[in-house]
Amino acid sequence: MSITTVGLDADDTLWHNETIFRLTHDRFVDLLTDHDNDVIEARLAEVERRNLRLYGYGVKGFTLSMLETAMELCDGAPPPRAIREILAAGREMLTHPVETLPGVDEALAALSERYRLVLITKGDLMDQDRKLAASGLGDLFAAVEIVSEKDRGTYDRVFARHGTGPDEAVMAGNSMKSDVLPALEAGAFAVHIPYAITWAHELADAPEDQGRFGALESIAELPEWILSKTV
Repeated sequence: MSITTVGLDADDTLWHNETIFRLTHDRFVDLLTDHDNDVIEARLAEVERRNLRLYGYGVKGFTLSMLETAMELCDGAPPPRAIREILAAGREMLTHPVETLPGVDEALAALSERYRLVLITKGDLMDQDRKLAASGLGDLFAAVEIVSEKDRGTYDRVFARHGTGPDEAVMAGNSMKSDVLPALEAGAFAVHIPYAITWAHELADAPEDQGRFGALESIAELPEWILSKTV
């Protein structure tokens, strides 16, 4: 078996992301001082889930969901200060510095010498483009796919378009739900590289008895793992 293509997730695989969302989430909860924290968090999670199919993933959708949550909890009349703070928090997230995770630069440099690298990520197009440019990793990728959802069809299309099909591809990322399970369904290898925090909407159980699945502690281990799968 030869592996020709390596797909890589972006947020929380190559650079920090969820920690920034969590800080903004906590900032939002602190704004609505007249409401119980558990109530705010439950309502925000419900609104986010409802809005994913409309707004997709990313900062802009999150900001709109915070605004909608504030409106619902405050009977349509949240304090003007809260609105200003939510919009300011969203803008700050969209300009937050990009910090790559340990081992990323070295791992991608090594992988790019042997394989075709494809960035496969969800989120806002402009924001993901900005983060990739700021990361300094852009030149290592043969292709970039910013998609609305990651499912089996996504990996079928991407690995056919930019590689030799899923059978000779690996997908690596921090989300079991988006990066691992649908890639395995498409017939690719899939590697889970955990991040310290996982968004609730991305939680899923690891696959069992799946020979094409790998679980690593760090992206630094990825080049050796892929090499071990090549016959």
